[in-house]
Amino acid sequence: MTRVPLSVLDLSPISEGSTVQHALRNTVDLARQTEEWGYERYWVAEHHFVAAASSSPAVLIGLIAAATNWIRVGSAAVQLGFTTAAAVVESFGTVDALYPGRIDLGVGRSGQRRAAALAGAQQAAPERAVASEPGGLFPVAPAAATPRKTPLLAASLAALQQPHAQAPDFHEQLDDLAALLAGSYERDGVPLTARPGVGADVALWLFGSSAGPTAREAGARGLPFAASYHFSPGTTLEAIDEYRRAFVPSARLSSPYVAVSADVVVAETDSRARELAASFPQWVHSIRSGRGAIEYPNPKNVTPLTDKEYQLVADRVGTQVVGSAATVAEKLDGLQRATGADELVITSATHDHADRLRSYELLGKEWGLPRLRV
Repeated sequence: MTRVPLSVLDLSPISEGSTVQHALRNTVDLARQTEEWGYERYWVAEHHFVAAASSSPAVLIGLIAAATNWIRVGSAAVQLGFTTAAAVVESFGTVDALYPGRIDLGVGRSGQRRAAALAGAQQAAPERAVASEPGGLFPVAPAAATPRKTPLLAASLAALQQPHAQAPDFHEQLDDLAALLAGSYERDGVPLTARPGVGADVALWLFGSSAGPTAREAGARGLPFAASYHFSPGTTLEAIDEYRRAFVPSARLSSPYVAVSADVVVAETDSRARELAASFPQWVHSIRSGRGAIEYPNPKNVTPLTDKEYQLVADRVGTQVVGSAATVAEKLDGLQRATGADELVITSATHDHADRLRSYELLGKEWGLPRLRV
């Protein structure tokens, strides 16, 4: 059976009782290992002021590229609301200059959405009929899970942006990215050339979790689209459908290309995998409740969530794919068929690094990934 490629999404989680230094070393080690196990690409997230060490994607991507040989390395995704197109192109162009043809530049609107939440412009995710089915693939998150104004959000935005700064429209930022990479960028009528940056052989991806501007922009520009199923399972199909409806062939793609992310924990047996995943609900609850991601809890020490707390995270816990390699591969096959994904992106968090390594190794072998390329 020929399956779609598998890739990695790493949040560089800091485990309870561990350190930032260990988290970053674990990220580099996991990249080396997953390259040997045949994974297609290695993406790092961008998160700030939480217990995750992936706050500076371009820097981390450069370190990973230096430690590996062929695997593509990229961002999932740069939050354009917190930066400028010029800063992004110069930083990724720097990495590409040393590791050409291996860098993915993934961008998203997360920073802009959080700013909207701070201003009170919240929108609940649209519901689908399939989402009401118990145990369905696409359960809808509760309204309480949508971004909202919190002290942590307000303080984070204040720290990440210059005073009174306002991010340009997403469409304009994407135009600027394309122009900077192509060497046709102008500001107030003055041509500006980004060096490094201009002509960089980076692959631009757009990341989205729901139907909206990101999915439409990806389609209209003929770019690949990454749907964040692991983050918002209930809105994945709408996002993919919107992308495919908007798709216009480009020099890069003649037809739509969709990558779908999934939370996964694999172990030798179903029961062992469930033990390793036992602290996932508490970790997701820290995010959904507005506290920000806590250090990844040790499953041996966690206190079960109350019924009310569990309701806040039930959609994500229910769609985490947990089990033996055979069990997980079968479920991922189902997700791939349901979404028509051209690629699956696996994000796996466990308290112990050895368990996370084993999770990716077992899945890669079961999936039939090619081993180390030479």
